[in-house]
Amino acid sequence: MTLWAAISAALAGLVACDPQRIRELEEGVSTEADVRARFGEPEAIWDAGPEGPPGRVFEYNRQPAGQKNYMITIGADGKMAALRQVLAPAYFARVQPGMPMEELRKLLGRPAKVTPYALKRETEWEWRWVQAPNSDMVFTAVLNEQQYVVRSGSTPDRRAEAP
Repeated sequence: MTLWAAISAALAGLVACDPQRIRELEEGVSTEADVRARFGEPEAIWDAGPEGPPGRVFEYNRQPAGQKNYMITIGADGKMAALRQVLAPAYFARVQPGMPMEELRKLLGRPAKVTPYALKRETEWEWRWVQAPNSDMVFTAVLNEQQYVVRSGSTPDRRAEAP
């Protein structure tokens, strides 16, 4: 087994366990320690920001092997206030031209793929996600040189198509 195959298998195992881990957590009851015990160390920790109650947001990213990114909010009281899977149309709709890169990253998590286009002076960020009932999709946000979104949208994931 190659190293990449071993890593992919391990990541797939982590993703497969997510529904069980989520069932073991309860908003307003589970603590930060409970979240870390089930999900491990977060990839990133963000301030919850002015739009919600005070606290921190833990990012649990399943890209590029998976098709989900979880944001778990820990309130000022140390308890889980919210658990959201953010690779979904409601979150994509919040991505608008002029949005700064940092805000995009906090909204959707680390992308599965980042592709710079030097001649166009743009960079594409891609996230893989599943549209109900079971269509593999890619959401793309294009950023300009100043690191602001210029356009975004979803298309079918061509990787999922047979050769």
